[in-house]
Amino acid sequence: MINPTVQQLLAPYKGILAADESTKTIEKRLMAYGLQSTEEIKQAYRKMLFTTPDIEKYINGIILYKDSLNFIPLLNQKGIIAGIKVDEGLESFNDFEEQVTKGLDGLSERLDEYKNLGARFTKWRAVIKISDLYPSDAFLEENLSRMAKYAKLVQEKEMTPIVEPEILLDGNHTTTRCENITTKTLKKLFELLNREGVDLSNLLLKTSMVLPGKDSGVTVMPLEVSNTTLRTLKNSIPSNLPGIVFLSGGQTPDQAINNLNEIVKLNLNKSFGPWDISFSYSRALQNDALATWIGKEENTADAQDIFGKRLQMVSKARMGEL
Repeated sequence: MINPTVQQLLAPYKGILAADESTKTIEKRLMAYGLQSTEEIKQAYRKMLFTTPDIEKYINGIILYKDSLNFIPLLNQKGIIAGIKVDEGLESFNDFEEQVTKGLDGLSERLDEYKNLGARFTKWRAVIKISDLYPSDAFLEENLSRMAKYAKLVQEKEMTPIVEPEILLDGNHTTTRCENITTKTLKKLFELLNREGVDLSNLLLKTSMVLPGKDSGVTVMPLEVSNTTLRTLKNSIPSNLPGIVFLSGGQTPDQAINNLNEIVKLNLNKSFGPWDISFSYSRALQNDALATWIGKEENTADAQDIFGKRLQMVSKARMGEL
């Protein structure tokens, strides 16, 4: 039986807004529009997004960062489930270029705190870079082993974990190379989740679409993206996983939405797999609204209107109806 939180996060026409940008990431994003990353600006930006009229029609879960947990009561009022990013960024692996995710130390105590504040699900991100040499087997073992331990601990706290092994778009790799690495990564992840005794009925996978590297010069159409991505999932993901949510991962807003639409459409008859397919987008939903808002109260209504239109589009794409 599927966990109630997972069931709600996979509700039709709805998805997850990723608003869990770390301090460094949100600073970079705000600076791109000439804004200083002060607490006041960050809070105002989050408020602009979260108070968008009818956001709850399209978003049923929002992943927060630890500096925005004060918004949990507002989300609860709207019937939106609050989640939180719980990893603590990256650290060097064996003095090589590869970086593993850290954050297991003290995680149990942090989870108690977040649960008491009202968070019902969590997210842990790992970053996998493709090159001629990477990812190495030792790196995948260590990085994904940490992810599996995180998932088990979250379930022991009676919360829902999202596991996010993000295959970066950086590089000049081919679609075939991306498919091979994604398949290998996901197979290893589920092997380790199984070894840790993680209950898949209370788990969501947040994953990348299968795409060529952004420096490859290759452009792929949505139908090709959907075929390759679904084939990869079919070859690497157990059928008893309830759902998969895609990250936008360096795609333009239109690419992320159109590719999702095509993936959902192609799997409507569940020929590739029985999982529910949805989204957990950040920049693809937020960027246009941020560019309009630029920290000015008088721009809030226009920014929310743009954000709302993006939400309507991705809601239709989540059902394959664009």
